Amino acid sequence: MRIPQGKKKYYNRMKYTYTRYTGDDLEDIDIEELVSKLSRLLLASGFGSPAGDADDPTGASDQRPEQDLHDAMLEALLNGGLLSGDAVSQLLGDAADGDGASKLEQLAQRLIEQMAQQGYITRHPDLDAERRRREGQGDGDGPDGPMRFEVTDKGLDFLGYRALRDLLGSVGRSSLGRHDTRDLATGVEASGAPKPYAFGDTLNLDSSATILNAVRRMGPDALAGPGIDVEYEDLMVAQGEYQSACATVLMLDCSHSMILYGEDRFTPAKQVALALANLIKHQYPGDTLRVVLFHDSAEEIPLRQLARVRVGPHYTNTREGLRMARRILERQQRDMRQIVMITDGKPSALTQPNGDIYRNPFGLDPWVIAETFAEVANCRKAGILINTFMLAQDQELVSFVKRVSQICRGKAYFTTPHTLGQYVLTDYLNKKTRTVH
Repeated sequence: MRIPQGKKKYYNRMKYTYTRYTGDDLEDIDIEELVSKLSRLLLASGFGSPAGDADDPTGASDQRPEQDLHDAMLEALLNGGLLSGDAVSQLLGDAADGDGASKLEQLAQRLIEQMAQQGYITRHPDLDAERRRREGQGDGDGPDGPMRFEVTDKGLDFLGYRALRDLLGSVGRSSLGRHDTRDLATGVEASGAPKPYAFGDTLNLDSSATILNAVRRMGPDALAGPGIDVEYEDLMVAQGEYQSACATVLMLDCSHSMILYGEDRFTPAKQVALALANLIKHQYPGDTLRVVLFHDSAEEIPLRQLARVRVGPHYTNTREGLRMARRILERQQRDMRQIVMITDGKPSALTQPNGDIYRNPFGLDPWVIAETFAEVANCRKAGILINTFMLAQDQELVSFVKRVSQICRGKAYFTTPHTLGQYVLTDYLNKKTRTVH
């Protein structure tokens, strides 16, 4: 290549500097993969108001110390497979150097800032910690002061998408359709024999069958004229598989037992709920999903609040949750109406006619059980199916869940937090909404 005379000096002055990797380059780190690795922290299910910030207008209860995120970030960088072994070694440097830890912490801090820039979290000053620091009661968190973080709606939506992708991958699903049935309808996708058009049918015209009808009606002279006259009775429409619409209420147990006994059962339940919401939103737009939390009582929450719900020191009022879910579904005009109940405990509370809550910490109180079964029967009378996903397997609880399934002709799944998602999504995808005998 010939270089113009006037630019030779410019090219001669060009210099290239090569330096060792210091952790400043973030191009090799997939932020989406990082957020996915941090999902357990971002969906943490500690104590608080069951509905998250719905009862907290300031939203302060949804903010957590940024130090928790920083520590989880370090764990993900070191053990999450986000960096190659060489990159981790270069970041840590020599054990005697003492500078490796600071480089890794700087990288973690920069990644937190990048998560905020891309809209996965928002950062806020920790006013209480800052006040204590100024009063000399805190140890301080650097010149910028302590910070807190909160997961954004974009972050929650992304976590639902990743949960759905991971769960569908684990059950071997490579593509999604709609809820197929054995019925035929005049839809957009043609897969059945054509039929004569009737008022109310989708005008998915089968042109070949329509022209053939016109030719048969006109006889031998049909092709002699300038064209073929098509009459109303000649119209034929293509038939496609009838695809149903489904209304679902997800009942989520927020009682204390969901995080007792050294096992967090609530966070996996929330991940499954987010995945189900994402599945319906993007793959089944004609379906509806509502969420009901049940604890001492029951309440409906908006979907956008789902990832922020928490457990609390509550009992399990299954009857009230079923009653609220039934009332919601009775207003839904859908071919299929179902309740998906995720729980791990026996009914131990009941709302009395005067509004007071009756509680029995031992569970399986005869009065509570009888009223709960009565509500299950009401759901069956309303044509509502109840599918129960049980996260515990003690004998009395198994008997209760089996009885619920017998009354409403639903299904009972005895599973674990690790396999819950596979059961819920497989059941939803395989659902048949109408049987033709």
